[in-house]
Amino acid sequence: MALLLTGCGEAPPAPGGGSTENAAAANFLGCIVSDSGGFDDQSFNQSSYEGMKMAVKDLGIKMKEAQSSSTADFVPNLNQMASAGCNLTVTVGFLLAEATAAAAKDNPTLHYAIIDDNSIKAPNVKPVVYDTAQAAFMAGYVSAAVSKTGKVGTFGGVNIPTVTIFMDGFADGVKYFNEKQGKDVQLLGWNVDTQQGSFANTFEIIQEGTKITNNLISEGADVVMPVAGPLGKGAGDAILAANKGGKDVKLVWVDSDGFLTAPTYKSILLTSVIKTMGEAVETIVKEDVDGKFDPTPYIGTLDNGGVSLAPFHDLESSVSKDIQSQLADIKKGIIDGSIKVESKSSPK
Repeated sequence: MALLLTGCGEAPPAPGGGSTENAAAANFLGCIVSDSGGFDDQSFNQSSYEGMKMAVKDLGIKMKEAQSSSTADFVPNLNQMASAGCNLTVTVGFLLAEATAAAAKDNPTLHYAIIDDNSIKAPNVKPVVYDTAQAAFMAGYVSAAVSKTGKVGTFGGVNIPTVTIFMDGFADGVKYFNEKQGKDVQLLGWNVDTQQGSFANTFEIIQEGTKITNNLISEGADVVMPVAGPLGKGAGDAILAANKGGKDVKLVWVDSDGFLTAPTYKSILLTSVIKTMGEAVETIVKEDVDGKFDPTPYIGTLDNGGVSLAPFHDLESSVSKDIQSQLADIKKGIIDGSIKVESKSSPK
């Protein structure tokens, strides 16, 4: 889908359209730097990376990549991109903000785009952020609806805004379900009021996701939403093991459609809270190739298709037609403003 990436609200040109023969594209070097989760995190790094690869395929640009294994790699990786003369460098994640700001300041003729951060105000940096609370609200509602134990859970990798925005939306969706249905489904792992909850304090140690998920399951949660990049795989492993032991626990993925990016967990995947990062990356590259780079922040919402709730795929039968109809109405309500979804971490 075409994303509204410019401040004027017009949809940018669709990628492709003969750009492979464009001399500007052939001489354009698009670069991407991951955060410590790496490009194979089956989450937001991977989605962004695939967007850059799509730009290579559709537009005919050249590409350079640098994968970070820890935060110590951020500055050297960005220096490497600048030395290579990257026309546009995409940095993936809030944690890269400081390094990206410094690189942009030191290289004012080069362009940058940063995923999941809106703190950098510079003419050569385009922030790409998502109001994921909107789609997570829908995920919380449907999770509460399918829960048989009356308890659902969530946890984060690190307590940062791009993580807690999911948890806020999820919590509010559970609350909304209780209000509308007269139920009392409990949320484990997050308190919206105190902004405190369960965190692994890492995006790198997958086993920490397994530990926290096992704890949530032992407390009674039968739907779990990890917001922790690669640790989602740890959560999925814990749920698969629990279900082999007789439990009936479901998983909610984040960032990408886990049914496609993490097929190991198809059998337990209820839905995913999607950020369309790949499409955003390719469109930003296209704009830059065409000489239309714009530092105006892009904010993905349900309205412009930047965030969405994934299909239920193999578990669609577990979600009643009535609940699916209610979700459609909720989406309309969030878009028209009649249902307010506001997180302390929502992009402004």
